[in-house]
Amino acid sequence: MAIKFQYNKTSLQLLEKQLKVRVRALPTIKSKESALRLEVKRTKDHVIELENELEQQLKKYDHLAGLWNEFDPTLIVVKDVTIETKKVAGVLLPIFGTVIFEQKSYSRFHAPIWFADGIILLKNLAENGIKAEVEQLKLKQLEYARKKTTQKVNLFEKVQIPGYSDAIRKIKRYLEDEESLSKSSQKIMRTLLDKAAGKEDVA
Repeated sequence: MAIKFQYNKTSLQLLEKQLKVRVRALPTIKSKESALRLEVKRTKDHVIELENELEQQLKKYDHLAGLWNEFDPTLIVVKDVTIETKKVAGVLLPIFGTVIFEQKSYSRFHAPIWFADGIILLKNLAENGIKAEVEQLKLKQLEYARKKTTQKVNLFEKVQIPGYSDAIRKIKRYLEDEESLSKSSQKIMRTLLDKAAGKEDVA
């Protein structure tokens, strides 16, 4: 990215201001990036933990697969899921709240005795599945925010700060050259004027 500038004091002041802003902001962005990196790792571990937990729960009831054919899946449905939000390193993230289930009534005399346990089991499985989904969503948002923050760190560190510093150096050198040129011109003019004045005195 080329920094646009002009060889004058106004441009120099603007560039110095821009550079100061970026140099001051860089440590904050870097600490945000490391906080997000840490949160990404923590959330990744939590997602894996939840998915493993869900898998183990399902394996645990594999031997009861035949019984589920008798079960009426319309007995229990997810009515609502409450999701809260929390700011982590300036990023608003979804946090799992609760799952609200709607349960239909059934005849306890005619239904198999294990239906009550089946409903509790399904509630647990559904809750853990939704929890894992929310964590996946949180992970996606965290990874996106971390990627954007890393890009900003790289932009400041590798492009803009060196670019502004280089432009400032060029302007300063130009202004110094212009000043010394002006002083030399003035010196030459003074010498010429002195010589001319000397000739007039002789005449």
